[in-house]
Amino acid sequence: MSDRQDMPPEDELPLDLKELIEKETTGSCGEAELFALQVLDDSMEPEFAKGCIIVIDPTGIIRNGSFVLAQLDDGELIFRQLLVQEDRYYLKPMRSRYETIEIPDLDRIKGVIVQRAGTRRSYHKHYD
Repeated sequence: MSDRQDMPPEDELPLDLKELIEKETTGSCGEAELFALQVLDDSMEPEFAKGCIIVIDPTGIIRNGSFVLAQLDDGELIFRQLLVQEDRYYLKPMRSRYETIEIPDLDRIKGVIVQRAGTRRSYHKHYD
């Protein structure tokens, strides 16, 4: 007998992204595990197309120019490129019509994007 019989159907399961990220990045054995998210807008095109899958390493090395998942003041999570200029930290979109956001410190970074995946193998790419 499977435990799945006791679970509600998948379409009834609540999914709280913030809770998932907090669980993945806090002091449990899961803190070093990679996780994947889908890109929901076109702010990071052409490098990351809307709908593509990004793989995030919550323990990845944060560098100037890294693609990161960060948490804003209001708790919202955002996917952007990290820019460091004169000891200030910015989250920059690839498309100029979206705003660049300054963050107070690197504690806001919840993970580093290490891979891009899509429906075609030619779209897959790894990031250092």
